Amino acid sequence: MKYRGYIWKRKIEDVMMLPVILLGKLAARFHPLGREYETYFFFPFYHVGGAEKVHAQVAKAAGNENCILFFTRKSQNDLFFQAFADSQCVTRDISRWTDNKWIYFVNIFFRGLIAQYINGQKQKPVVFNGQCNFGYKISPWIDKSIPQIELIHSLCSFSYIRIPFLPFITKTVMISKIRIQEHLDLYKRYRIPDYFGDRIRFIMNAIELPQPKEKSYTDDVLTVLYVGRSTPEKRVHLIAQMAKLARDAKQNIRFEFLGEVKEAIPEDLHSYCHFWGNQSDAKKIDAIYSEAQVLILVSDTEGFPMVVMEAMAKGLAIVTTAVGELPLHIKPNENGYLIEDYLNEAKVVQDGLTRISFLQTNRNLLAEVGRNNTKYAFEHFGMERFNTQYKVLFNELRVNNA
Repeated sequence: MKYRGYIWKRKIEDVMMLPVILLGKLAARFHPLGREYETYFFFPFYHVGGAEKVHAQVAKAAGNENCILFFTRKSQNDLFFQAFADSQCVTRDISRWTDNKWIYFVNIFFRGLIAQYINGQKQKPVVFNGQCNFGYKISPWIDKSIPQIELIHSLCSFSYIRIPFLPFITKTVMISKIRIQEHLDLYKRYRIPDYFGDRIRFIMNAIELPQPKEKSYTDDVLTVLYVGRSTPEKRVHLIAQMAKLARDAKQNIRFEFLGEVKEAIPEDLHSYCHFWGNQSDAKKIDAIYSEAQVLILVSDTEGFPMVVMEAMAKGLAIVTTAVGELPLHIKPNENGYLIEDYLNEAKVVQDGLTRISFLQTNRNLLAEVGRNNTKYAFEHFGMERFNTQYKVLFNELRVNNA
């Protein structure tokens, strides 16, 4: 289906949903929100995840006590909720109503309800959608004079979900120049008008830089760390296979996993791995990073993961598949190593372990790579740039909307 087909499909669905939307708008008049807000944020989750960390940072950079934030999907845990609360935004978890397929009409009702809250304000707000399905579905019902921003992390299902809603998006933020080009190529394939490409703005992710500290690279045991989720593209079972091979070869290499990944790894490989599970204590997380020397990633698709920025800032070498923007930041023997043949899982295991074993026996190089990464992270990944770029974007739209 090409662009025009997506548009017509959405219009037909809009006509079918209109009675429930109008009911929601009517309810908003009888049950007002109580006050006006300068920004409405829509995010799916507040559980642990790279995207969720970025969403919390955006809320903190551009939000304040005069903004409201809606969570629309059921979160697996509440470990990042406080990070969102630190933005001082008013928070509302509406997932019990908007993430239940058995009462889907209530989701549609809430689109009308919240759209009316937004449209009914005397001071026009800005609407921000962080890869949130509900955020897209509400966009046609928001007054066209109200600016809407979307954040897209990678070329993924949302790259297609968003197509019928592009006419309502004022600005698109993408975190990777490679992903921007992939979306521009997608626009050409789907015959999406060129001017939508002009609405894209590049804002790279950032991290809170840690206090510099001395790190040991001479421990007898080399600790290799994976940080993240267990979604299929992460292929964490391949790291567990490396762990088994290293143990069988009697190499002093320890493989650790930070995040809830145990269920994604075959049970017969569990004994070769150390699982930290999800952690919310910042000091504990820092201690885990401090004891590790290498970060391992074997994903078959990525943008530029937050965990790589964090690991580089803490002086870890990076061993990763050559996907997304990772090759732009990881240079062999300088920042770590790239696994080029990343679609061949057997080669990923073989090449990944070969690189790790090389670092195990070349500790002076490991130390040099670690120091290079700390320097690189402090030069490129700080929050000041990130905060400024988001504030400028929001202020531009407020000025243009005045």
